[in-house]
Amino acid sequence: MHPDRTELTELVLDVVDQIPAGRVTTYGLVAEAVRAVSGRGHARHVGTIMATYGAEVPWWRVVRADGSLPRQLRERAVAHYREEGTPMSGFVAGRVELHRALWDAPQAWQAPAAASGAGSSDA
Repeated sequence: MHPDRTELTELVLDVVDQIPAGRVTTYGLVAEAVRAVSGRGHARHVGTIMATYGAEVPWWRVVRADGSLPRQLRERAVAHYREEGTPMSGFVAGRVELHRALWDAPQAWQAPAAASGAGSSDA
């Protein structure tokens, strides 16, 4: 584990790093996957971690529950979506079609073997 990061941060980044090209998941589903391993994590935690460390992973593959990203990220994300063939909404600019692109993080993520169980005191 990176010395400046909590276990929660490492787990979130690991989930995001495993999202396949052309697919997305939501902040809430990342939190659910991490919570199953660590006993901690909420969508807001994921958002905070992504705002701080997201440049290290394919950040555009984590979207809001409606398939969108914050306005300031949409233009850069759309370029990635087009390159990866991510299904996009024909009705709302910058929104992913979740019913076609969703990667179910709690089901699909392969947690690292070294991940400790619930009860970690990391923030």
